[in-house]
Amino acid sequence: MSLSHIVRAASLPTAAALFCAGLGLAQEPPRRKSSFAPVVPTEDFASVMRRMSGEKPGVMQRQKALLADRYDLGNRPASGVTMFRGKAVQDGVRAKLPAGLTWEAFASMTPDQIRERNAFPLGFLPLPHPNHPEGGMLFPQFHIDDMKKQEQRELNRFDLDFDLPDHFLPEFPAPIFLITRTDLGDVSQGKLVTIDNFSRSSTAS
Repeated sequence: MSLSHIVRAASLPTAAALFCAGLGLAQEPPRRKSSFAPVVPTEDFASVMRRMSGEKPGVMQRQKALLADRYDLGNRPASGVTMFRGKAVQDGVRAKLPAGLTWEAFASMTPDQIRERNAFPLGFLPLPHPNHPEGGMLFPQFHIDDMKKQEQRELNRFDLDFDLPDHFLPEFPAPIFLITRTDLGDVSQGKLVTIDNFSRSSTAS
């Protein structure tokens, strides 16, 4: 057998494999758009900032509507019940039921009846991030202001604001109690604990 015959014979399996691979790729369904950021970004930061800042009002309005649909967000302090430093605790059940259904009627329903009537309260479902594809931490404005004052760190986001009303949040700064030193009381001393002041507490004495 000549050398040219050997080369042609060896190339046949390779050509067949390439043909099959190409056929397989042609039959693949189109890939869905991924939510993962590319390793090499194709959009510069200035463009991202303009785009997401422009989308912010719509994103926040959508989240506000979702919260209002699921919960009673009214400010109704409980009588005679406060947090450690005096902030009011909110009163009443806040998850909403479907129209025309009471909690007493809901309590008497079987799981199958709840499922058939689609009566499960939306307020008990997982609450999504205001902009779930982007994610990231959000802080209440009072927390942002205190951090900027203490550490000159800016925690404001150009794309999102904190979405929950202040009257539903714990008092700020949060008190800190040590179960091994209850005699010390609130060791935060009424201050937001940061990397600059965490060692200056009543425990030092």
